[in-house]
Amino acid sequence: MKTIKIITAAASIAILGFTSCQSDDNTEIGTNPNANYSTSTTASNYERAAMNDGSDDDFLDGNACTELLFPLTATVNNQQITLLSSLDFSSVINIMSEFNDDSDSVTFNFPIRVRTSNYTEVTVNNQSELDALNQECENAEAQGKDAISCVDINFPVTMLTYDISLEQTGSVVLQSEQQLYSYMTGLESDELFAVNYPISATLSNGTEIQITSDAEFQNAISECMQYEDEKEDAANTAAEVEAVLSGTKFKVETFINDGVDTANDYAEWSLEFTNDLKIVATNVVNSALGEIEGTYSVSSETEAFVNVNFASNTALSALGNNWVISTYSTTLITLQSKTDASVTLAFKKL
Repeated sequence: MKTIKIITAAASIAILGFTSCQSDDNTEIGTNPNANYSTSTTASNYERAAMNDGSDDDFLDGNACTELLFPLTATVNNQQITLLSSLDFSSVINIMSEFNDDSDSVTFNFPIRVRTSNYTEVTVNNQSELDALNQECENAEAQGKDAISCVDINFPVTMLTYDISLEQTGSVVLQSEQQLYSYMTGLESDELFAVNYPISATLSNGTEIQITSDAEFQNAISECMQYEDEKEDAANTAAEVEAVLSGTKFKVETFINDGVDTANDYAEWSLEFTNDLKIVATNVVNSALGEIEGTYSVSSETEAFVNVNFASNTALSALGNNWVISTYSTTLITLQSKTDASVTLAFKKL
């Protein structure tokens, strides 16, 4: 999950629906210490937080800087599908998740339309043009011009306006991210502003916070971006562990509960993790015992998890748990119970 968006070379969107008025409210004329220039860190923070978010469809276009517009048609893993709205994303995800050891492919039926980070709508005529947008997105991230999508400002927000002498010239009420983005990118060098705090914002973890200063907004951004980095790291871990497990046979190397290692109870069993999220356990000593089938799934939040499930009346039911991935390699995966850190399990590749 990426959290970047790009400022493209297209012209800024005009500010629509702003209200401006001369006012002495909430400030002392000529003495506001929080007035910011267009080149200030605060201006950059609000501009980046207000960019159009194109990250929800990254699993299709691989580009957090562009929002795909509907309708569009694409071929996903050799299956053609027409998307009329974001509600159709689930159909694409179902196709992609059918097997976990294949390489998912998406081919668009061009032309398609996208909305960029500065709210400009662009027609993309072929894969080369889409690749160029993806490269712009990567360049923006490398240059520190990426957007901040982990803080959603709750509108309306009022900006108090000043001249270079710090004399208040009025106020502007902004009703949306697009208006905020246009305001920030339209500031002239002799125009200053101060945010009329407090404002509220919703973080990507669902927490709503009150912000009372530019410094608090900067802190909120730093904290939520760290949270997003943790989520991305966990998602990468989950993907890598799923690739290690899929289509491979393992044995129980250790299973420690209450300080006792009971791995010997499972020494006769091999466990194959199939590419359709099943576990097929086979007794390698006594074939008459047949096979025991369970399921597994790999997921992530700010940690990565492997959920293992066997029916309660089987020889392997005790392995069922939601396990936190502790360490992993191509041959050994160590896990810890999500609810009891003293319970650990390790799978070793056969």
